[in-house]
Amino acid sequence: MRIVVGVDGSEGSREALRWAVEEAQVHGARVEAVHVFSYASHLGYSIDAVVVPVPPVDEVEASAAKVLDEAIEAAVPDDAGIEIDRHVAEGAAANVLLTRAANADLLVVGTRGHGGFRGLLLGSVSHQCVTHAPCPVVAVPTPA
Repeated sequence: MRIVVGVDGSEGSREALRWAVEEAQVHGARVEAVHVFSYASHLGYSIDAVVVPVPPVDEVEASAAKVLDEAIEAAVPDDAGIEIDRHVAEGAAANVLLTRAANADLLVVGTRGHGGFRGLLLGSVSHQCVTHAPCPVVAVPTPA
């Protein structure tokens, strides 16, 4: 059994990761923790003719991997006894998660991440995943 879980570093995604790990323990499953970054959000821009430098893509990817590692460290107990595969990818979060969920048994997402609009029941990424996933989806609510 393979469980894919989206992790953006937010409390909601850490809660989703905790849930996925507990489910994996019950079913003897593997967890694939996926963090998606957008290099476009790091592109340079100018403010009053001062150009802000663009970091190299490998630095942005290393930063994304650090976010994923920190989320796993915060959410997964050392004695969890399951294997967690890490996957960092550049792109649109929902698209990457839906692609990674192909041939997965379950996709797990938080209901609120770092972006989006307050007051929505589901964030835009979780909504797209629930609507278009090729497998069952669990949307784990963020604790109040």
